[in-house]
Amino acid sequence: MVRKNKKKSCAILIIGNEILSGRTKDQNVSFLASWLNSNLGIKIEEARIVQDIEKEIIKSVLDLSKKFNYVLCTGGIGPTHDDITAKSIARAFKKKYSYNIEALNILKKYYGNQFNDPRKKMAKMPEGSKLIYNPSSAAPGFIIKNVICLPGVPLILKSMIHNLKKYLKPGAIIFSSSISCQTVESKIARELGKIQKKYKKSVEIGSYPFFRLGKIGVSIVIRSSKKKNLQSCHKDIIKIIKNKKIKILKGI
Repeated sequence: MVRKNKKKSCAILIIGNEILSGRTKDQNVSFLASWLNSNLGIKIEEARIVQDIEKEIIKSVLDLSKKFNYVLCTGGIGPTHDDITAKSIARAFKKKYSYNIEALNILKKYYGNQFNDPRKKMAKMPEGSKLIYNPSSAAPGFIIKNVICLPGVPLILKSMIHNLKKYLKPGAIIFSSSISCQTVESKIARELGKIQKKYKKSVEIGSYPFFRLGKIGVSIVIRSSKKKNLQSCHKDIIKIIKNKKIKILKGI
């Protein structure tokens, strides 16, 4: 008998004062949520932003690592004084914060004569960490227990994502479909509520208003790990839209 993949959950912990100040816009949450769900069936259930303050990082890491299968940390593993993520995670798990010899050798080869002390800092991490290789700028991320540390720079993070895959156990793939129609939410809210009640927890229905190409409308997005339930729910929604003589928009 083939065992079905169980639900896998994940939290994202964004670390950095630059995000909270508005100086830098986060681009990683949407990318990671999409990649994890479509490739591995891992659902992001929480995203949290904290400052570069050790006690706040430690508190969030311990909290999230207990609640979810995986915690993805972005930011704070660079060479500067305020990059304290690796050190904070080492303290959270009571691990020695020390040089990873493999990481040190990777960085030494990459930088050559320019391998100075700040760059050496990027090889320091909790003892026992496994490396996530970085094809863009050499400095590796790492995983310790169920906590994964990646850089905050989106292009570098994206280049490393496939080297992360081997550490993640897949969950149930979530299927989705969407229907865009020319209406307002209040016109279909009651009916969508009834359909959601019918499918209870087997299908998730989301309603998202939009204004695009001069049209006011609603995108109805349905998600489920069971394709049969998704298709049945989709038909029910199409039926109420047609009964109300609401126009379905294509290509939106």
